[in-house]
Amino acid sequence: MLSRKPQLLSRYRRQKRYLLLLAGLLLVVLGVFVAWWLLPGLLLLGWIVHEAWLADHLFYSPHDDYQYRFPPDTPRQQVSLRDGRVQLSEPLAAGETLILEVELRSSGLGRWFDPQVLLGDDRQDFERSVMGRRYLNVSGQAAVLARSELLIQGRHCRLPATATLYTLDNPDYAQRRVMVLAPHPDDAELAAFGLYSRASEVLIVTLTQGEVEAEAYQRYDLDAAQAARLKGRLRSWDSIAVPLWGNVSQQRCVQLGYYCLQLSAMLDDPAETFASRASGESDIRSARRHNPLPLPADTDGQPSGKNLLGDLVALLEHFRPEIVVTPHPQLDPHPDHYATTLAIDLAAKLANWQPEIALLYANHLHDNDRWPMGPAGCGIALPPALVQLPADALWSPTLSEAVQLDKAMALAMQHDLQGRLSLKKRLRRRIQQVLTGRSWPPTGENEFFRKAVRRHELFWVRRFDA
Repeated sequence: MLSRKPQLLSRYRRQKRYLLLLAGLLLVVLGVFVAWWLLPGLLLLGWIVHEAWLADHLFYSPHDDYQYRFPPDTPRQQVSLRDGRVQLSEPLAAGETLILEVELRSSGLGRWFDPQVLLGDDRQDFERSVMGRRYLNVSGQAAVLARSELLIQGRHCRLPATATLYTLDNPDYAQRRVMVLAPHPDDAELAAFGLYSRASEVLIVTLTQGEVEAEAYQRYDLDAAQAARLKGRLRSWDSIAVPLWGNVSQQRCVQLGYYCLQLSAMLDDPAETFASRASGESDIRSARRHNPLPLPADTDGQPSGKNLLGDLVALLEHFRPEIVVTPHPQLDPHPDHYATTLAIDLAAKLANWQPEIALLYANHLHDNDRWPMGPAGCGIALPPALVQLPADALWSPTLSEAVQLDKAMALAMQHDLQGRLSLKKRLRRRIQQVLTGRSWPPTGENEFFRKAVRRHELFWVRRFDA
């Protein structure tokens, strides 16, 4: 699964180069045989069209069906989408997570504007030119749905006459002992701020310092290594300090201090040490000074797979979590995210304590860099799944507007999500606002303020021994 993202990106860029070459040849022909003075205007028009409609990183056809399976005992029923309402065929089964499987058909305008489905007071967006099976998230609207009064309307797309409703029943996992694993500082907030901010017992464990891509810090008259060290210090502090905004004290936060983009190599060769690619540092103890308990790797400070597994075993045995929140190994392609979930799985096999449930999240996708699509504050439809995933249950707790604002402020405190966009990206957003009606929140310019601050959080529920 890890190799899919680079392959898809390479194919996307290759196709784009061919398209640009063809467009360039066409412009040359027009300039030579029609009128050379048309070239500047055509180039500008072509660039605007590209930024408005062709700049999305969508690595699959919008006509592809999503491939989801649920546990075989999941209650399901056929519902009618008639008179602008979701009308049940039988009483609604007990359960807080409600997923509506529909066949969407883009209208003509849906090729130019984002197709949307309006669900009561919610809205969920999909790919332009969508034509296939999609999954709407109607969690949090059970009461109105049970009365067959949930309003539904397609905008720039057509809805089918019938759909399938899945009802998934989960306990409130926030009331159990929860360990949240964050590959990098901010991953815990992006995926699970709503969950951890109301958890009765929670431990947040951040595996890396987040020191790479530190070019912006060189403006302080620092060389590349110095900038990476500063960024690593700042983000390590974020991982300890920001959770306090979500009611999690420093005594419930652990920073392991390993280095970005090295976790997979560490697990492949556990006895070898892997220094930072960016800062040149090779002693992780500098990032651990605020940890509330001693850990095995404090002895030598070596960034090795052996030490990483030893740290995780110690944390499992000390905190004894019932629930572990960790990246989805099939959906989230980031190598550090995949390695994080692999590491906790290996550690659980070595420890004298094994959690019961893994809640899996995806902060990145193989196929679609805009998911969740649509504006901040809306619901989270299920992401594209173009190969069959394990038949996991889902848990999608809802976040009030007040919690969503708190989540946005937690993201605003993260150093890696601060700063202005490049001029090119600011121009792209302005073009898309004017021509396609897209919008971004006022809480921050980083794309995660749009993608992560939603009325739902979404977790795949998998037994840990599976």
